[in-house]
Amino acid sequence: MDSTYHINGGFKPTAKRSADLDGPDFFPTPAWATHALIDNELFDGDIWECACGNGAMSKVLETLGNKVYSSDLYDRGYGEPNQDFLHSTRRCKNIVTNPPYNSAEGFVKSGLKNYDGKFALLLRLAFLEGANRQRTLFESNPPARVWIFSERITFYTHGAIQKGSGTTAYAWFVWDKSSSGSTEMKWFKPGYKKLFS
Repeated sequence: MDSTYHINGGFKPTAKRSADLDGPDFFPTPAWATHALIDNELFDGDIWECACGNGAMSKVLETLGNKVYSSDLYDRGYGEPNQDFLHSTRRCKNIVTNPPYNSAEGFVKSGLKNYDGKFALLLRLAFLEGANRQRTLFESNPPARVWIFSERITFYTHGAIQKGSGTTAYAWFVWDKSSSGSTEMKWFKPGYKKLFS
């Protein structure tokens, strides 16, 4: 049986976000998902994309005209390789990335120490859940805004055939030094997928 199909014959929507042959959790971010963020959040100053992969997100961020620093733990042919964000002391005005699924909490903790303006992470909407996460992350450092996608993002491994639709809800979690401290829930208007795909 072809492993890319469900038993009922339908095309599988996407691979499970775990790992690929080039290293852990490399699922490039569709351009439209980053365009949605930068169309609704103003980023003043330099931006650090600290899990840049093949540059998919960095290339969209560069359209703002801001200086974009790109790094990754792995060498995927873009940005500075061998840079471990979880143990970095580099500071930047803004940090924007789609963190590895299995390191999301570590990225939040590291990013909160190293940004001076805005810190935006693309995470599963379900990241809001969890008593431990509420105590260790959100109680003392709630995001200023959570931008919920009204269209589903489908993540594919690099080079995969892009068919089907994702089954997981995602959102941009944005921490903002100028925020009052309470979290605002917002929704992206539909249309980014069609406009930037």
